[in-house]
Amino acid sequence: MSGKGKKGGTSGHVVRGGISFGSALAIVISWSLHESILWAIIHGVFGWFYVIYYAVTR
Repeated sequence: MSGKGKKGGTSGHVVRGGISFGSALAIVISWSLHESILWAIIHGVFGWFYVIYYAVTR
């Protein structure tokens, strides 16, 4: 099945792309502000914690 007939069939691809983009954006902004690999990794991980928190509470 192509997923075009289903409501929201492509939403899985959009969500995965959005999560990856969000983590990359957090890491890039963190690097530009702090210029530290450690802070960039921490901000990327906290981005994932927020995604998990949002999924659990909604």
